[in-house]
Amino acid sequence: RETYLDIKPINKRASGQAFEVILKPSSPVSEAAHCITSPPKRDLSLDDIQKKLEAAEDRRRSQEASVLRALAEKREHERDVLLKAMEENSNFSRMAEEKLQFKMEQIEENRMAYLAAIMERLQEREKHAQEVRRNKELREEVTA
Repeated sequence: RETYLDIKPINKRASGQAFEVILKPSSPVSEAAHCITSPPKRDLSLDDIQKKLEAAEDRRRSQEASVLRALAEKREHERDVLLKAMEENSNFSRMAEEKLQFKMEQIEENRMAYLAAIMERLQEREKHAQEVRRNKELREEVTA
């Protein structure tokens, strides 16, 4: 025999609403009211069964095709993302290499300019030293 719930509200509290739940057996009067009759079943013919099986098979094939399509799209997207990442990596490597090459050229140019400046100062000192020696020799000749 079935039992039914009877819910009675109790006085309201500050924290919310309170209820008292009472389990009671069903009465013969309410049993008839709650009895739901199912629609009469008709006999299925072999043709009907075959049609239902074919429809189920079509649904299964359609679902399978949909899943395969989704997987193919996902693979295509993953391939596109991978190709884009490889391209970006290649671009980054190329840019880094160009930047490094430019920096190395700048360093070489700066080094050559520095060495040229040192050589120029050295030549000027040597020229000055020769002039001082020549002046010294001239003084010695004049005093001698």
